Amino acid sequence: MNYANAVLQGVFLGGLYALFACGLSLIFGVMRIINLAHGDLAVLGAFLVWSLTTHLGAGPFVALAAALPVMLIVGYLLHRTILARSLRGGPLTPLLTTFGLAIVIQNALLQVYSPDVRSLGGAAGDLATGSWHLTEQISISYLGVLILSAAVLVLGGLSVLLRRSAFGREMRATAQDADTAALVGVPAQSVYAKATAIAVATATVAGVFLAMRSTFDPSSGPTQLIFAFEAVVIGGLGSLWGTLWGGMILGVAQTIGATIDPQYSILAGHLVFLIVLAGPRGRSLFTHRREATA
Repeated sequence: MNYANAVLQGVFLGGLYALFACGLSLIFGVMRIINLAHGDLAVLGAFLVWSLTTHLGAGPFVALAAALPVMLIVGYLLHRTILARSLRGGPLTPLLTTFGLAIVIQNALLQVYSPDVRSLGGAAGDLATGSWHLTEQISISYLGVLILSAAVLVLGGLSVLLRRSAFGREMRATAQDADTAALVGVPAQSVYAKATAIAVATATVAGVFLAMRSTFDPSSGPTQLIFAFEAVVIGGLGSLWGTLWGGMILGVAQTIGATIDPQYSILAGHLVFLIVLAGPRGRSLFTHRREATA
């Protein structure tokens, strides 16, 4: 029965990883770059919501609604001012640029907020701590259900946006061949900037749920980036629904590992990632990278 509960909690944890990973997957699918600052942007959004909650007395969801437009603008300007130039420098330049951006964000947050850990669990109240008890050993947390539901809604919304809207068709066309899309009037840089804005906004949602579920500090970004990247690779680079399944597989691996021994929690997830990376999906990933840089 402990393992059944571990699988259930792993699915909920996977929803959080999928939220972190969907923006990473979107940017890679559209621009073919891995944003190494993705986790730090999520933490930046979490600190913004924490500040609004603490200083203005707003609830976390009200603060999130106020923070999302700000983070959309941050994402849009991020591409217009930094990523657009780095994309012209070859495939390695955006990687180095986002790595430098991650360091800048971390140090800026350290200067403003100090290394102290924060949490939005208190502001969330019973939502963060309450649960339905199915049996003595199996429980379903309110927050876990909310996070998983949010992950499905976000990924479903992005999937509909990509398949049913004019902007989605522009994103798919630009992802296939930006030069050819430009010939028929698709503004590639505008599409890239809007995709980056959406990715940063989804990262903010993930960061806020992380802050409700546990604690965070200015150095929390890289850890979340690793989990997001593993979920993306397990689920398939550029696949939104694959990202959800990848996050769930990673979350279940971690919770089952923790059930065996708490020290095995993170290790179990990394082992699953390495197994996938060593298999056919990992080989296709490296083949895709070679083709993309040829």
